[in-house]
Amino acid sequence: MTSIGILGGGGISDTHARAAAALPDVRVVAVCGANATKVDQLASRYNATAYTDIAAFLRHRPMDVVAIGSPSGLHGEQGEAVANAGLHLLIEKPLEVTLARADSLINAVETNKLKLSVCFQDRENPRLKLVKEWIEAGHLGRPLLVSARVKWYRPPEYYANSRWRGKWALDGGGALMNQGIHTVDLLLWWLGDIVRVSARAKTQLHQIETEDTVVSTLEFANGAIGTLEATTAAYPGYPRRVELSTTAGTVAIEHDRIVTCDLHQMPSEVRSALDSLSRESDANAAASSPIVSDASGHQRVLEDLLDAIATGRRPRCDQREGRRSVAVVEAIYESSRTGGPVDCRI
Repeated sequence: MTSIGILGGGGISDTHARAAAALPDVRVVAVCGANATKVDQLASRYNATAYTDIAAFLRHRPMDVVAIGSPSGLHGEQGEAVANAGLHLLIEKPLEVTLARADSLINAVETNKLKLSVCFQDRENPRLKLVKEWIEAGHLGRPLLVSARVKWYRPPEYYANSRWRGKWALDGGGALMNQGIHTVDLLLWWLGDIVRVSARAKTQLHQIETEDTVVSTLEFANGAIGTLEATTAAYPGYPRRVELSTTAGTVAIEHDRIVTCDLHQMPSEVRSALDSLSRESDANAAASSPIVSDASGHQRVLEDLLDAIATGRRPRCDQREGRRSVAVVEAIYESSRTGGPVDCRI
């Protein structure tokens, strides 16, 4: 039996708890957060012990893994405390909001010889994994151009009713760090390192400290170039779309579904996979809502972490992989501030 602790009492922590509860031989044993009411409610749903003091929470036993769903700017400080308590970590994206704090957390995890997984559930999506496999097998040829658009909408109360969203200290950014970072990670996973960016970020609609709209050009180590748009100001919100053009043709996804695959010559492996894909609609309405209705992606991330712990291998998105998207986002913000291109410290 694996015992899971939940650090955070908000909506994403409920998603982590649902993902854990769906797995056999896994149980939620403790919940900790600053809001006693939310923590009590979440703990009671899973017959877990509620804490508001993190030191007491970290002494709870049995506990093997802690899932951190607190504000992004607390991930490093809290993650280091978890690592120093000898517990494995599942961290909601991003790993941290600055490279300096991410590197401090990485050092704590590796010094204590623990496993850490970052919740980038795109890496566990069967359809998106297919595209990754096609790229690696050479079925799509050489990547040339990628266009990624995260044109989502969040109403004013999404920020106004939160103590941390849209604030530099705790959110680390706005539409890019909070929403767009999933797509940054997807591009890194599919295409490899982004080495240079040029960007412009603005606060177009919402009354927040951080940006709600950003546009960036991307240069990849493999020679491909691309654009990334991310916003929470595009009413009513549209599915994330990524179009990848290569020497073999073009593949496009919307949210996590392959909607276009136009190749000069269709390999049999690709055709067979396309024929077998489900035509079901997306389960999560991320374009217009922060609520994660389907926890299966988080469940697969947790399953991967638990298998990595059991076998000694690296999780598919460990601390080093999770650092890469923070490096790109940090470079995009720096480019917007300085007005010039910035090299990424991947």
